Amino acid sequence: MALLVYVDIISAGNDSHACSKFKAYLDACFSIKDLGPLKCFLGIEVSRGPKALFLSQRKYALEIVDECGLLGSKPCPFPIEENYKLALAAGPPLTDARRYRPLVGRLIYLTITRPDLCYAVHILSQFMQNPRDEHMHAASRVLRYVKGTPDCGILLQANQGLQLSAYCDYDWGACPLTRRSLTGYLVTLGGSHISWKTKKQSTVSRSSTEAEHRSMAAATSELVWLIYFLASLGIFHSQAMQLFCDSQAALHIARNPLFHERTKHIEIDCHFVREHYHSGDLSLSYVPSRLQPADIFTKALGTRQFRYLQSKLGMVSFHDLT
Repeated sequence: MALLVYVDIISAGNDSHACSKFKAYLDACFSIKDLGPLKCFLGIEVSRGPKALFLSQRKYALEIVDECGLLGSKPCPFPIEENYKLALAAGPPLTDARRYRPLVGRLIYLTITRPDLCYAVHILSQFMQNPRDEHMHAASRVLRYVKGTPDCGILLQANQGLQLSAYCDYDWGACPLTRRSLTGYLVTLGGSHISWKTKKQSTVSRSSTEAEHRSMAAATSELVWLIYFLASLGIFHSQAMQLFCDSQAALHIARNPLFHERTKHIEIDCHFVREHYHSGDLSLSYVPSRLQPADIFTKALGTRQFRYLQSKLGMVSFHDLT
């Protein structure tokens, strides 16, 4: 049995009798209220079916849109424009930055069940200190996208096996101010999407291969942590973890035991990935860029490619399920 304690308590286990007995014990000690099967937790709505769980934040998303007065606005097909120039914005500063900061903070919490918002929210969160009018307009566009897709969420399917897989991608020199690259990865368990991230790399990469290796190392680190986390829940993963990337050069360097002089500045990242590869814990595979789902975490895409990769994220609408 596992417990999650944060304001409320969630209990889960493979023995219903033991769970009931434990709830009775808690009630005797603290006089708790049993709300039954999980339906909502910290704004995350849970819909349960015989073969899947559906997680969404529909009510929370509509509350954000309503508070900003955009319920009657026209929805946008994707959250951020292609070829945006937000980092180089030179417009006037916002007269009241207190409107912008809480909004971005609430959008960050919305990414718990909305991986399609990760890249846009990552960009907006870089201007919390001195937001300008262009940044507020971009945030309003994200809200208009949310307004058109409030009931989208993550579908966690049962009986799909326990294969851990990760897709990693990068955007070399993405930041026009610091020229740091961007790392994005997506982790799936049995085909269900359980972890994702968009993050600016901590140092400047001198080549696209270097940026890709840093992305591969970050994804591998997440996979290793998930292996230990699952083991703490009594779930032991015997299969090799899978890592997919769209750089043939990075895959070749990771598999090659001979270290090239031009890659000595990323030696630790290369050895970290290679060690897990040669031990049999990790398998490396190539995926074409047009089929790379992690691409949505590192770039601003057009409508067609954004919709295609959104479908590969395991995101569905509640109305599609019903």
